[in-house]
Amino acid sequence: MNLKVRWAVILIVLGWSLYSMFPLKDKINLGLDLQGGMHVVLGVDIDKAVDGKIDNTVVQLRKELAAEKINFNFVQKASGGKINISLKTPEDFNKAKGIISKNYISLQDVSISEENTLSYILDPKAVKDIKESAVEQSLEVVRNRVDQFGVAEPIIQRQGTNQVVVQLPGVTDPERAINLIGKTAQLTFHMVDDTVSETEAASGNIPFDDIIMYQKHTDKATGAVSKIPFVLKRDVVLTGDYLTDAQVSLNSNYGQPIVEFKLDAAGSKLFEELTGENIGKRMAIVLDDNVYSAPVIKSKIPGGSAYIDGMSSMQEAKDLAIVLRAGSLPAPVKIEENRTVGPSLGQDSINAGVKASIIGFALIVVFMGVYYRWSGWVANIALFTNFFIILGVMAQFGATLTMPGIAGIILTVGMAVDANVLIFERVREELRLGRTPLNALEYGYEKAFSTIMDANITTIIAAIVLFQFGTGPIKGFAVTLSIGIVASLFTAIFVTKAVFWSFLSKKDVKSLSI
Repeated sequence: MNLKVRWAVILIVLGWSLYSMFPLKDKINLGLDLQGGMHVVLGVDIDKAVDGKIDNTVVQLRKELAAEKINFNFVQKASGGKINISLKTPEDFNKAKGIISKNYISLQDVSISEENTLSYILDPKAVKDIKESAVEQSLEVVRNRVDQFGVAEPIIQRQGTNQVVVQLPGVTDPERAINLIGKTAQLTFHMVDDTVSETEAASGNIPFDDIIMYQKHTDKATGAVSKIPFVLKRDVVLTGDYLTDAQVSLNSNYGQPIVEFKLDAAGSKLFEELTGENIGKRMAIVLDDNVYSAPVIKSKIPGGSAYIDGMSSMQEAKDLAIVLRAGSLPAPVKIEENRTVGPSLGQDSINAGVKASIIGFALIVVFMGVYYRWSGWVANIALFTNFFIILGVMAQFGATLTMPGIAGIILTVGMAVDANVLIFERVREELRLGRTPLNALEYGYEKAFSTIMDANITTIIAAIVLFQFGTGPIKGFAVTLSIGIVASLFTAIFVTKAVFWSFLSKKDVKSLSI
C-alpha cells in the first residue's frame, strides 16, 4: 500500500476514535461494579405455574363439557395435581372421555374403577414444558418492565433451573425497582357473589365455588390501612392476557389517578358479552389477589375499554400501567437475593482499575523503550493509538465498561506488545544474517505475520465463545478483548510499519536501533 494512503487511513481511524471518545463520560456506560446499582436474584415459583395450568384446564373442561351438552356433577382440582370429573350417566362418561383424549393430549388418564368418574393428571413432559416456559416467560416479562423503567444497559439473564438474575446499574430508587420487577401482575375479572352476607363471609361460610379476596383501603386522614372482604365467584371470567395497552390518567369526577386499559378484538368481544349478560351485578377487577375495584355493571360495554381505580398515588398508577403493558408473570416470583452496590464502592473500583491500567501501561512503555530502544518507542506510539481506538469504538457503540472490561483492555495492551516483540525479534535475526535495516524490517514483518495472526485469531474465537455463553461481567471482558485484539492487529502491523517506512525509506540507514 502507498505510504501516503497508509497514513491517510491511520489519521482517519485515529481522528474518528478521538471524535467518538469526547465527552467520554456521556458515551460509555459504566457497569454495576463501577457505577453502583442493584443486583437481584428472582426465584420463579414454577410449581405455581403448573397449578395455574391445572386451574385453567379445569375451567376449560367445564365450558367444553357444557357446550357439548355432557351432564356432569363436578369438574374439580384434587390433591396431587389431579383433575376429577364426575359424570351423571355412562353415556356422558364415554362421550367425555372421548373428547378429553382427543382435545387434551397433555392430560394422562389415571382413573380408577369408580363409577362414572374420570381422573387425570398432566403428563411429565407437559409439566416439564410448563416449568421451562414459566422461567423463559418470566425472563421476557421482567426485561420488558425494566426497559420501560428506563435503566441504561441492564443485565437480565437466566440462572439455574428457576432463577432470573437482574442487574440494574445506577438505580436510585431500589424499593420501587423491587416492587416493579417482582410484581406478578396477574389481572383477572371475577363476578361478585352478593348472595353471601357479611356474617357468612366473616365466618368463612361460603359456597364451594366462591373465594374471599380483599381490597386495601387507606384512610386519608390517619393513613391507617384496612382490608375490605369481597366474596367472589372462583371462576375467572376474563384475564389480562387480552390486554393490549394501559395508560395513566385522572378520573374526571374525583381527580384521582386511574389506569385505563384496552383489550384486543377477542377480549373486547368477551368483555362486551360479559357486561351485557350481567347488567346490575358487580364485577371485581383483581390484580395479584388484591381487589382494586368492584363496580356495578350498568350497561353493556363495547369497545374493550375500561379502567382500574383505587391507587393511592400517581407513581403507583404509573408503575401499575408499566407492569400491565409488559404483561403478567406466568408464576409468582420471590426475591431470593437483593444486593445494593453503593456508588462509593463503584468509585473505588474505578480508581483501582485506572491505577492498575496506568501502572501496567507505564511499565510496558518503559520496558519497550529500554529494551528495544528507538524501535521500542515506535511500538509505544502504536500502544497509545491502540488505547484510543478501543475507547473510540466502545464510545461509538455505547458499550458498557465493567471491571473485567478494564482487565480486557490491559490484556490487549499486552497482546499488542507481544505482536511487536515477535516482529522485532525476527528483525534482529535478519540483521544478524547481514541484511540491511530496511530489508530486515520487510522480512521481519513478513515472517512474523502468520504467527501473529494465528495467536490473535484463536484469542478472538475464545472471546466470541465467552461473549455468547458468558454472564454479564464475562461478556464485558469479551467485548473489550475482541475490540482490543482487532485494534492491536491494526496498530502493531499497520501503524508501526508506516512509522518505520516514513523514517527509513528515504534515507540511507546503515543501522537500526532495535
